[in-house]
Amino acid sequence: MGKPTGFMEYQREVSTAEPPEKRVKHFNEFHEHLPREKQSIQGARCMECGVPFCQSGMMICGMASGCPLHNLIPEWNDLVYNGNWREAYNRLRKTSNFPEFTSRVCPALCEAACTCGLNGEPVSTKENEYAIIENAYADGYAAAKIPKVRTGKSVAVIGSGPSGLAAADQLNQRGHQVTVYERSDRVGGLLMYGIPNMKLEKRIIDRKIRIMEEEGVTFRTSANVGKDVKADSLLKEYDAVILACGASNPRDIKVPGRDAKGIYFAVDYLKANTKSLLDSGFADKKYVETKDKNVVIIGGGDTGNDCVGTAIRHGAKSVTQIEMMPKAPDQRAENNPWPEWPKVCKTDYGQEEAIALYGHDPRIYESTVKEFLKDKEGNLTGVKIVKLSWEKDPATGRMQMKEIPGSEQVLDAEVVLIAAGFLGAQSYVAEAFGVELNERTNVKTQPGKYRTNQEKIFTAGDMHRGQSLVVWAIREGRECAAQVDESLMGYTNMVIQ
Repeated sequence: MGKPTGFMEYQREVSTAEPPEKRVKHFNEFHEHLPREKQSIQGARCMECGVPFCQSGMMICGMASGCPLHNLIPEWNDLVYNGNWREAYNRLRKTSNFPEFTSRVCPALCEAACTCGLNGEPVSTKENEYAIIENAYADGYAAAKIPKVRTGKSVAVIGSGPSGLAAADQLNQRGHQVTVYERSDRVGGLLMYGIPNMKLEKRIIDRKIRIMEEEGVTFRTSANVGKDVKADSLLKEYDAVILACGASNPRDIKVPGRDAKGIYFAVDYLKANTKSLLDSGFADKKYVETKDKNVVIIGGGDTGNDCVGTAIRHGAKSVTQIEMMPKAPDQRAENNPWPEWPKVCKTDYGQEEAIALYGHDPRIYESTVKEFLKDKEGNLTGVKIVKLSWEKDPATGRMQMKEIPGSEQVLDAEVVLIAAGFLGAQSYVAEAFGVELNERTNVKTQPGKYRTNQEKIFTAGDMHRGQSLVVWAIREGRECAAQVDESLMGYTNMVIQ
């Protein structure tokens, strides 16, 4: 540790965001990051804490605490402080395939478990990571590293989201020949079309994909395996196949009026928006128009927030977000101690923008949809919601939600976006390869394993574990790659922390 008293001498300092009134006028990233000199000072705040929970990545009370990739955070924080940016990059890349992605979209599980945050502000680990990877690109040492030896083995990866890309990167660096199949027209999966451009500019994905191509990975887009590309042909052509197709079945809201025109799944809404932006700068009009419309978003997670920010940028008249759960406390509760993940109220960028533009928080808590209202032509005109209360079931002792009689409320709405999460793998892919699904409709494997019930076929990411974070998908891709490598070579020399 380069500065033993750094955490006492320096205050936490992070990037500044454009004011909401300004940033809603564009779809680009909107943070101004610290210069290297100031970022180095932030590295000095990392303590000699003895047990670095920041890199533990363990489950505590059902929640992740620390980085699932086990990033060597104290090491590269010290290197950042000492200005050794290249070695900091080398230590970061040892455990992380895509710090350019996680430093933008990860919720920073590391910072929530930071010892420095127990009695003050945590180390700005996420922004240190951003500085490491962007300096690496700027200085040229994040360039392609072409494998010197090839094994003669070939692997097909189905899906180019974070888990598929991580598996492909690992296996290619090992020397196997890797081909990635993507059913969309662009590589990236969730990263490309599930996350808006203002959170992750797509040029960042393209930049990394170009490097992977130079290193030897082959990408085939508009290739829908299980439909346009036959599973049998892949099993004949490749020595192993990895299914990394994500959890692509959106949860629906089945209430009266569901057939009204103007109701969309959030994933379709976000994909159409990003595709139109990339294809034509919105000139083709192939996106859901929300200008001067009342928009209701069902779901309070990250996807719901992304819909809030996107609708606002298109000039929505109003935006309302419906959440079934109660509002979380603003500070940690006594039964939620460090280093557990803090279950506190988070106001994200989209909600910040709604507050700035409309004058109030867009979220309505402890509510659910009762009915979608429509006119004679079938167009959506409103959403009837009802308040919920949490009560203990006397028979089971479990808490359950019950509607509060007389609490119905009608919200004006011409557009509804359903952001209620996802349920498991799409059946046509599983059926094409003959792999078993578990009770959650995810591809079934033995605990801690990635091999399916079929010879040569492995799985990773949301398709395997269910809807989760990008950082968990990367970890799954890395671990799956090691097991594929062992099956092909009889051993593996991949170091998985």
